[in-house]
Parts: sequence; structure tokens; C-alpha cells
Amino acid sequence: MFQFSLAAIGFSIFAYFVALIVIVFIHEYGHFQVGRWCGVKIETFSVGFGREIFGFNDKYGTRWKFCWIPLGGYVRFKGDANAASMPSSDARYEPDTLHAAAVWKRALIVAAGPFANFILAIFIFAAAFMFVGTPINEPRVDSVTETGAAKAAGILPGDFIRVIDGKAIHSFLDIREAMILQGDTPVQIRVERNKQMLDIKIVPKVIEETDDSGRKQRTSQIGIIHEFSKDPVGVERLGPLAAVAKGVERTWFVSATTLRYVGKMFTGKEKSDQLHGPIGVAQMAGESASLGIWPFITFIALISVSIGLVNLFPIPMLDGGHLVFYLIEAVFGKPVGPVAQEWSFRIGLSAMLALMLFATNNDISPYVSKVFGW
Repeated sequence: MFQFSLAAIGFSIFAYFVALIVIVFIHEYGHFQVGRWCGVKIETFSVGFGREIFGFNDKYGTRWKFCWIPLGGYVRFKGDANAASMPSSDARYEPDTLHAAAVWKRALIVAAGPFANFILAIFIFAAAFMFVGTPINEPRVDSVTETGAAKAAGILPGDFIRVIDGKAIHSFLDIREAMILQGDTPVQIRVERNKQMLDIKIVPKVIEETDDSGRKQRTSQIGIIHEFSKDPVGVERLGPLAAVAKGVERTWFVSATTLRYVGKMFTGKEKSDQLHGPIGVAQMAGESASLGIWPFITFIALISVSIGLVNLFPIPMLDGGHLVFYLIEAVFGKPVGPVAQEWSFRIGLSAMLALMLFATNNDISPYVSKVFGW
């Protein structure tokens, strides 16, 4: 277990910034490259905010720089009034500005950032499936817990779980993934027993566990146990095409699970204490990095998917907010007015700051509880 100490804190912060710099760079490079393809002049490519640490100008006149506050980044196009790409007053009258470009080009440029994050995740997952592989294990039930839902439903040791709610199950790890966010909603399970298929309906139990860091995690469990020591020794590695396909599948799974959690959170079926801010993400970065290079790289992929997905939310200040403005412009034939854009960005900024404060409170509350015994 990752120990809580000054050394661990320093290591977590370092791992967090390494992951963030990689993810931000890829995100902004997506905007940058598609913008250049669309003929838009790029003035600044920045990783971080605030005062510049170092930088250089490329042959196109773009200033590439790293700044002191590595909590994000931006690409500033010609005609932008600020890092949020609000147009300056004369932006629409110069041909190589972002805001003078056709609306479909602007939409492509904006969407390229999040999709670059998805491509990074697919690449990392595919590389993991190719070079690291996955442990070989079967969806075999070796025992059932006495008080679990599986025993009550009639699942027996020696059964093989083949299908859960229509999803084919190939390994025991697939069972875990199929139960994520299932809650206590009944699931239909197809079991293989003595070469015969049986359909069993089962109601999972929601178990809340607290790790050594104080983070609470709720999982849906059906009360089955798998002994991995009985599985064949070794891993399964995929070829390039199969690995890329699996990488796409994994990226889709992470995205769908995240959206499903957000939806359940707003409907009250999931608690919001699973949201994490910079402190929680930094801690997870340190924990993954302490396990080795591949767990850390996989962590980068997971966060990259989350960053890409969140940026597509229709909130002003985010890429999704820009896409909404462009959709309105495409439908009505004229852009959203500057005053409406400015107020929308202010509201969006306030919402993002409030969300960050809320998530940070989730990060620190376990430590406050430990200190004060709450």
C-alpha cells in the first residue's frame, strides 16, 4: 500500500504533474495541428498558465512555452482576445484568424483537443495489450460467500459466468467490469454448469469499502470468489489490429462508465463523493506510479479519457461550450453575440470553479475526519 509521508506526497505531486503535462500537451496539440491544417495562424502554444519558464518560436512564428502554473494549457489563435478563444473586435476581418474560418473548420479545431485525448488513450491501451498483455483467467466461480446474492440465487462453485445482461463474459475481470455501477438493479446472468446453460436472475448487493487513504468506494457484488492461483500461468498478448480494436473498446468502456456515473449522480442513484479534484488525482497518480511504469502509463490513459470527455460537456469555457456556440451559429446563420458569449464564459468559469472546490472538498474530507475523529 502506498504510504502517507512527505516523500509520498512529493512523489505524488511529481507523478501528477508528469501525467498532467503529457495529457495537456496532447490535448492542445490536437487543437494546434487541426488549426494549422485549416489555415489558422497560431500565436501561442502554452503548457501551463502564468509567467513563462522557457519557450521558443518555430518557423511559423508560434511561441511554444512552458509556464509556472501547470494546471492546464491553451492554444491562442490569431484573433483570440484571451486564452479562452473569445474573439477580439477585429477577429472576423482577417482571413487567417480562427473566428474568420468557416464554422465547420472551427468546430473541427475545437473538437480536435478532446479527440486527441481519446487517441492517446487508445494508443496506450493498445500498447498495453500488445506488449504487457492481460492475465489468462476464466470466468469461473470457485466459491460463493455465505451471505452473498449468488448463493441465494443458486449459483454454485464450478459454474462459469458466460453472459451478464447480454454482454459476453470471457474472463473473471469481465465480471467485475460488468458489475460497475450496477447498484442493486437485478441482472440476468447466463451460467454454464456441466455443459448446460442456465439463466439466473440475481440482485447484487452494494458494498461500500474505505481504503487506507480514506477514499470510499461503492461496488456492486454478487458474492462469488475466483482463485487466480488456479488459472494458467502467463498472459495473453494481442496483435496490432486486435490491440487497437481492444484499445478502442477500452476507451469506449471508460467513457460510457463515466457518463453513466454522472447520469446516476444527477438522478440521485450515485453519491457525488466519488468525484476527485487535483489532490485525489495526485494521490492516485502517485499510487499508480509506485506500482511501475505500465500502471502509471495506464493511469495517464484513464485520466486522458476523463479530460477529453469532460471537455466535451456543453459548458462555456470548455470545448463543448464552444461547439454549442458553433451549432447555434450554423442553425441561425450568425454567431452568438459578444455580450452573451462573455456572460456565458463567466457563468461557465464559476461553475467549473465551484465543481473543483466541491471535488477538492471530497479529497481532503477523509484526512480532516482522521485528524478530528469525525
